[in-house]
Amino acid sequence: MKKVLLIAGVLAALSSLSLAEMKCGAGKCGEKMQEAKPKKMMKMFQSVSPSEATLLQKGDAKGFCPNCGMNLPMYYKTNHAATINGEVKQYCSIHCLAEDIERGLKPTEIKVVDVSSLKFIDARKAYYVVGSSQRGTMSMTSKYAFADKGEAEAFAGLYGGEVTNFDGALQKALQDFQDDINMVEQKREKMREMGKALYHGKCQKTDKKFGTVAEAKAFILSDKLCEGLNPKQLQAVGLYLQSR
Repeated sequence: MKKVLLIAGVLAALSSLSLAEMKCGAGKCGEKMQEAKPKKMMKMFQSVSPSEATLLQKGDAKGFCPNCGMNLPMYYKTNHAATINGEVKQYCSIHCLAEDIERGLKPTEIKVVDVSSLKFIDARKAYYVVGSSQRGTMSMTSKYAFADKGEAEAFAGLYGGEVTNFDGALQKALQDFQDDINMVEQKREKMREMGKALYHGKCQKTDKKFGTVAEAKAFILSDKLCEGLNPKQLQAVGLYLQSR
């Protein structure tokens, strides 16, 4: 009797295995059996491809904001540029430009990306939409610029916000500066912890010190310190290395 039960159990197991192979052999359940692939990062409204972005600053770290280290093409539609002490700096946002002003620096030849053409234009001739429902960069209040007033008004009609000039947008950035800094710093704390774990798990070790996150990221890429990092992970490791 025991032998009969044992044989019946084996036959049942083989039958189940055979059915599973029939279903999966044709690829019907293959996707479920594979490891879940990492989700792709969703493209943000601010983002353009690297080939569409104009980089005005020079050096190995030219693709990153010199103040916060953010990827410039990823936040291109809020990019600003200015000359500081004879050197062109390109910022991810008006917030980072305001940061240099808060430090007592005197930016000249201030430019901003026109959302429609993706070209840099004179910021003082631009029409800004402040407070739209489109996500802001380094700020809870978004600020997008246009060369044409009609296009700015059309954008505000779609997404809300107030049409103003550069001085109005800068005033709002300076007004909200400390609140935005506090918000950004909370996010950075979590990012540094992520960066620390990634660095110790996926990167070669270095004793090099970095003055900015942008410098750290440029070094990671040029020296191939870490393999396979996506932009968010690269920012996290850069934040960690700069803060050590």
